[in-house]
Amino acid sequence: MPAAARPDPRGLLLLLVTVIGWGFNWPAMKLLLVELPPFSMRIACVVIGVALLLGIALARRERLGVPAGLWGRLVLASLLNVTAWMGAAALSLVWLAAGEATIVCYTMPVWASIFAWALLGEPPTPRRLLALALGLAGLLVLVLGQGVDVGLAKLPGVAAALTGAVLFSLGTVVTKRWPVALPPTASAAWQLLLGSVPLLLGALLLERPDFGALSAGTWAIMLYGGIGPLGLCYLAWFAALRRLPAAAAASGTLLTPVIGVGAAALLLGEPIGVREVVALSMTIGGVVLAIRG
Repeated sequence: MPAAARPDPRGLLLLLVTVIGWGFNWPAMKLLLVELPPFSMRIACVVIGVALLLGIALARRERLGVPAGLWGRLVLASLLNVTAWMGAAALSLVWLAAGEATIVCYTMPVWASIFAWALLGEPPTPRRLLALALGLAGLLVLVLGQGVDVGLAKLPGVAAALTGAVLFSLGTVVTKRWPVALPPTASAAWQLLLGSVPLLLGALLLERPDFGALSAGTWAIMLYGGIGPLGLCYLAWFAALRRLPAAAAASGTLLTPVIGVGAAALLLGEPIGVREVVALSMTIGGVVLAIRG
């Protein structure tokens, strides 16, 4: 393979760090929801993540100021990459098991291939159209595999997870089309900070969390969520996005649902039956076709 065609090894390593951290975050979020409502849970982790990223940026002496011309694309990226993704993912777990939510959310590369057509001029190929059909079929298996009544009860969670997946995919392509020209750590910190503002408003208006009553285990999981998935993993994701093509960056999420389903089975005792395996296989098949298409 010509050297110019080889993926950046550093970008691939950053993607690996990201997918492992994000995969284990799904059962972690499900555990946090036992003691915290969804928006408050996300905000608590964001506070930890932003503090960590700001500390790293200061240690690196990175520029934290945002040029006036970048504010528009920074706010847009924050709403898509953080607000929509974190809010929708947290809400989906109210109705879905961690493994189910992971499978729905990580149809992202399928949607990214569609947005790449509109924004990057990459027309859909027959493989990408087949990928879309396969991904949707996987969702139907996941939703209806336990019967219509059970599926209907899970529809709000599926809708929330699917909304997060579609908007995050749009954010991936938008960030590639109109990059946020900031140092990686500063970019991640600003996006987490700005993207968490709507979630904070939702928490203040709709929720009444009791942080004083949280167990030591919940505090430990929150530290993991802030330091790992929202701190180091967001930093790794945005850095990888700078080094890899949009389709390749989106394809890095391929391992996340596998890790998420496995972690949910290991840590939460969630079943991995025929329904989960078929839905996961169809979703991953669709993702593979989207990437190769």
